[in-house]
Amino acid sequence: MNQQGKDFPEGREQVLETGQKDLVLHNDDHNTFDFVIDSLIDVCGHDYLQAEQCTWIAHYKGKCPVKSGGFEELRPMHDEFSRRGLTTTIG
Repeated sequence: MNQQGKDFPEGREQVLETGQKDLVLHNDDHNTFDFVIDSLIDVCGHDYLQAEQCTWIAHYKGKCPVKSGGFEELRPMHDEFSRRGLTTTIG
């Protein structure tokens, strides 16, 4: 039984909604590394090293979480990345 006294089918776990989301940067073939790094610094407040590491991770892995927080906090950042021609998702 879970904390609320409800049974879940075997093999299924209860997922608690925390409200915490990730802003995920996706790789593209259009923007330069310097532009992406500068955008991460400007939009997310990363320092240079963190922005560079996120850029390389997105390049090699296809995506990289760049910021965590609530949807209301991340939405303006997502919109600014879109305005700059960078692809992000909130999830």
